[in-house]
Amino acid sequence: MKSRKGIRNLIIFTVIAILSGWLGMLIDKVIPEQPEGDSLGMGIWLVLPLLAVIALRTFAGDGWKDAALKPRLKSNVIWYAIAFLIFPLVTSIVLLIGRIFGWIDLSGFSLSVFINVFFGLLIFEFIKNIFEESVWRGYLTTKLIKLNLSDLSLYLIVGLIWSVWHLPYYMEFLPGEVITSVLPVSRFTFFLVGVFTMTVWTVMFVEIFRLTNSIWPAVLLHAVEDAVINPLIIDGHISIASGMEIIISPICGIIPTALYLMIGLWLRRRRKGFKRSL
Repeated sequence: MKSRKGIRNLIIFTVIAILSGWLGMLIDKVIPEQPEGDSLGMGIWLVLPLLAVIALRTFAGDGWKDAALKPRLKSNVIWYAIAFLIFPLVTSIVLLIGRIFGWIDLSGFSLSVFINVFFGLLIFEFIKNIFEESVWRGYLTTKLIKLNLSDLSLYLIVGLIWSVWHLPYYMEFLPGEVITSVLPVSRFTFFLVGVFTMTVWTVMFVEIFRLTNSIWPAVLLHAVEDAVINPLIIDGHISIASGMEIIISPICGIIPTALYLMIGLWLRRRRKGFKRSL
């Protein structure tokens, strides 16, 4: 019975999360005079899944014991450091590869300027990603783990639900010029690329969460990602050769995505090895 209730609540959460962005789009059509990229509908898209989690935990029997809200900093310092370093390290490797092969132009890049941009964004992104990680790792991942799924099934389910939740964001909320600055494709094609990228990233996010039993390293990982790779491309700090975006772009390129998968699988191996040593 307890398992049935858990599955029921997971279905309720998934439906609300996936519909939240479409509800936001509807509200924006009713109230059209809003700033692009910062509308009421976009706010609903971001907040409604968290409100669903709060309601399910408080009123539908899920409880708060497994919310993983404790920082557990003392026993996880190394994993916090790794969470902070993953995206800057991979991005540095990608920029070096791109520079060597002539795929990335760094002539307009200033490290000191970019560091100021990074730290200027980091606190905001950290706060924003509390909303996301308390939902995707603190709730969805936690509840799916209790169903004793295989690791592959866990990655695929979390990754697909997480990425499908982004569909209204890519189709409506995200300005078109931002999409084309990252990858010169249609909105829907960009979404499909995002599905693949986020599903691969899910391995890292899930494993850093499982290693620490806390949402906060995942919040930090996500905040650093948003503060590093998004402004790097969108704000024009670097320039990628036409046609090479899908290969080398720090946001969605095949090379960085492969590196993130390798890191995720390394984190999984560390978790498995840690369990065997207990």
